[in-house]
Amino acid sequence: MRKFAAFSAAVLMCCSASAAITVDYENKDSKEYKWEAVCSGSKTSGVTFKGGTTSASSIQGSAPCTVKTNGGDVVLKGGERILIKDGKITIKK
Repeated sequence: MRKFAAFSAAVLMCCSASAAITVDYENKDSKEYKWEAVCSGSKTSGVTFKGGTTSASSIQGSAPCTVKTNGGDVVLKGGERILIKDGKITIKK
């Protein structure tokens, strides 16, 4: 029983320490973008969106995350579908 309790505690600590948000994106530009992101007040390693593709990207940190682009800041909570065109992010409805 002790082993199970210790294992459960280790799993909970591991999972809570690796929070991330994921967004689906479509990048209409041929250029790859790497933008700075701040999640819940903490600066992250950033987020990369590959050029000319539709995919998903994860940002390490807890929501909300502010992605700092040349076209302005965009707040993401996770689960959004975004469109990147001309270096700007638009959240799809």
